[in-house]
Amino acid sequence: MSIFKAHIAAMSAYKPPLDGRDPHAHLLLDFNERTLPISEVVQDALIAYIRSGRLQMYPAYGDTVNLIANYCGVPAEQVMITNGSDQGIDLIIRAACREGEEAIIPGPSFPIYVHCAKIENLKVHEPLYTREQGFPTDQVIAAITPQTRLICFGNPNNPSGTVVPRADIIRMLEAAPQAVVLVDECYYEYFGESVADLVGQYSNLVVTRTFSKTWGMPSLRLGYIISHPDNIRALLNVRGPYDINQMAIVAIRAALAHPEYTRAYVAEVMREAKPELENFLTEQGIPFWPSGANYVWMFPADADAINRVLLQHNILVRPKADADGRMGLRITVGTVEQTRHLIAVLRTVI
Repeated sequence: MSIFKAHIAAMSAYKPPLDGRDPHAHLLLDFNERTLPISEVVQDALIAYIRSGRLQMYPAYGDTVNLIANYCGVPAEQVMITNGSDQGIDLIIRAACREGEEAIIPGPSFPIYVHCAKIENLKVHEPLYTREQGFPTDQVIAAITPQTRLICFGNPNNPSGTVVPRADIIRMLEAAPQAVVLVDECYYEYFGESVADLVGQYSNLVVTRTFSKTWGMPSLRLGYIISHPDNIRALLNVRGPYDINQMAIVAIRAALAHPEYTRAYVAEVMREAKPELENFLTEQGIPFWPSGANYVWMFPADADAINRVLLQHNILVRPKADADGRMGLRITVGTVEQTRHLIAVLRTVI
């Protein structure tokens, strides 16, 4: 019998299927990662730091927060760096919520939201996204009670790619002033829209972002939180002093100093490759959810059969069922060349 809290012992660990993935053997279209390696500038910065004889030292962050704040166009006192955006989400929920309070987390969504809420033993309400109506704003607002302490969603959402209109986010902020409204902008660079500029006006707004997805460094674990300065000061009391490793700091500083590599990749994915994949799916009559990010959730007649063929061609995608249990495939969009290879394989089986 576990010595820890009974509700935690009864939970299941979040275990994404990461084993056996190899970028040299597979086309990795299953985890919404960038499909190209980091730039040589970032690689050189990491190698130089390793050779500098400083790995035995504790990490020092310098003006990294200022650099990120400048990139975001917000004051530095509104930014806190975290060990990936997952840690940011966990810290926010731990700092804001008490056992027995309520959370509203529309689904389907990134599993870590509900996972962190359940660690705090919150009562979770999950109004549903739909392909036709998108984000369930009215249902979220209807679910708000005096016990609501958290409203959490991705913008765009994972796995559906659904975007939440700015006006709807403001409605929720104003409808639940006692609750944290956590907007996860994990795919911000692909979507290009943000509510980070509202954190000075709405003290209950907290935005999380990451350098894992667009910037292509999930293994280094660096995310950040944007919120009212009072919230940032409180969250710094919870985050540890050494939670972000030095290699992440080195890589992000190099990437921010040379953003053109990432910008070019984003432009190719969103302006060329993704429309090409969407056009193909439309021509084939395969339904998919409208997406504001670098992935498409499609629902072919036999998703399992298509996934088997893709695996035979060493293409990894992510099977994901919708709320009705219908199996779909969430497909990350890579470069134009990679997307055309994917389409060519799909043509053999559809």
